[in-house]
Amino acid sequence: MKLKLHIIAFLITCFASAQVTFEAKVSKKKLGINERLRIDFVMNKDGDNFNPPNFENFTIVGGPSQAINNSWINGVRSFSKTYSYFLAPKKRGRFTIGQSTIEIEGETYKTLPITVEVTAAIDKPKDVNDPNYIASQNIHLVAEVSKTNPYLNEAITVVYKLYISPNTGVETWRELDNPRYADFWSQNINVKELKLINSTYKGEDYRYVVLRKTVLYPQKTGKLNIEPLTLDIKVQVPTNRRDIFGSRLLKTVHRTVAAGNRTINVKPLPKEGRPLDFSGAVGSFDFEVSANKSQLKATEALEATVKVSGKGNLKLFELPKLTLPSSLEVYEPEHSENVSTTLAGMQGQISDTYTIVPSYQGKYPIPSVSFSYFDINTKRYRTITSDELVINVNEGPISSENTNENTTTLTKEPVVQVVGQFLSFKTKTNFIPIETSYFYKSKSFWMLLLVPFLIIPITILLRRKKIERDNDIVGNKIRTANKLARKYLSEAKKSLGNKEEFYNALERALHNYLKSKLHIETSEFSKDKISELLTQKSVNNNTVVEFNSLLESCELARYTPFSNVEMQQDYDKAVRVISTLDKQIKR
Repeated sequence: MKLKLHIIAFLITCFASAQVTFEAKVSKKKLGINERLRIDFVMNKDGDNFNPPNFENFTIVGGPSQAINNSWINGVRSFSKTYSYFLAPKKRGRFTIGQSTIEIEGETYKTLPITVEVTAAIDKPKDVNDPNYIASQNIHLVAEVSKTNPYLNEAITVVYKLYISPNTGVETWRELDNPRYADFWSQNINVKELKLINSTYKGEDYRYVVLRKTVLYPQKTGKLNIEPLTLDIKVQVPTNRRDIFGSRLLKTVHRTVAAGNRTINVKPLPKEGRPLDFSGAVGSFDFEVSANKSQLKATEALEATVKVSGKGNLKLFELPKLTLPSSLEVYEPEHSENVSTTLAGMQGQISDTYTIVPSYQGKYPIPSVSFSYFDINTKRYRTITSDELVINVNEGPISSENTNENTTTLTKEPVVQVVGQFLSFKTKTNFIPIETSYFYKSKSFWMLLLVPFLIIPITILLRRKKIERDNDIVGNKIRTANKLARKYLSEAKKSLGNKEEFYNALERALHNYLKSKLHIETSEFSKDKISELLTQKSVNNNTVVEFNSLLESCELARYTPFSNVEMQQDYDKAVRVISTLDKQIKR
């Protein structure tokens, strides 16, 4: 009887162990939008081809991590395998996490969907040892606005600074949400390089790095909102654990930071003293009307230019129009802009160039033109009036309006082109030669006969050159390094956007270029050695500094974030510096 019971118990155990389970478990089914959710996919047998669900309403901030537990208790084997993810909700609401699948022993198993509710942000208890709390207290994103009450169309700047406390660090960062500047004309200014600058934040020692600079020109009056910039940052925070040397170990956590909304109160331009011809120009400008000729013949062309130069909203207003006599033929003006945008705003010049063709002799005045703008320095309107120009046409037909004879009137008849009127002029022929030529003893005959005798010495010469080149060990090393430099520079261009691959390829390209030009090995690389050798090769000091700055960017990229724009700038700089070195290095 006892034997039967043992057999039955053994069979039940085997049957239970043969059952495959695969399920999803979440750490909580209700959480705040500022909290994190852990989800585990657990199976009791090993499987392959695990496919997680689409976490469309969540951001994966950690994982997948894999854990395997294999143990024997009282002769019974216990096995479990777990895939874990850490999720951050993107918005509030009720969301369903779909099914995941895995293949176990040839069969496909699925988990059940799980519904999770995301509520408004909740207050978290402060834990000074919690890495997320430490990160929240030591990383701050600030939007610094140059002026909060500008005039309409007056330039203001927004500088986004990331403040980092001395005991923490930033591994990487990416933009989650960009401000749209709906009521502004905006222009981003490229940040050439990310530099940590020592400063203070709320009275404490901090470092900051400038991430973005933007110039804004408000296009509406009243209270305008500047949307926040939101970043997802990997922050390195210290822990209570220490390494063998006594230094604190760091832990990387994700931190979402935002610069916060900023409100700008835009003042309207004053109505008092506003000129009738005011077209919206705000800044400090000069105005000029000029012509490239004052004496010419009839039917010759001259150019009259209306130009505004200075500092202000140059791209946001129209230039005054020229008023010319009806007897002059005037073409549509060609608009030209030479404007740069810095933190101080737009500066440069804009112009309209008119092409004018007189048909008859005479003196033709170009009347004076006025240009009005609001001077941002004096807070007053200013009007600049150009001088009157006179164009003298000395040669050509005389218009009936300039003679005393009223019997004859000169008019311009339009030229009418009849369709097909030049069809009788043929541009191609189909003549057949009278005499036929023969190949024998022709130029082609003698050329084909002599070519083989010319190819033989050329082949022998090329063969000798190849043998000499193969035996040139130093030259081959130089050529190989040159080829590798071009190869890695090409790889760097393809890897734009991937920081690590891009800077690794760029660094290899620079090193191989130095090998080919300076005949040094990788073990001899140092900034002082490179500077010394390049100087000996008569390379300009500025070029040496630029080359070393590229190497520093490659080193700095290992532990600081770089944007796509900065990578493109470094690539363009590398191409330019290598081209300059090729011209300056004296062999």
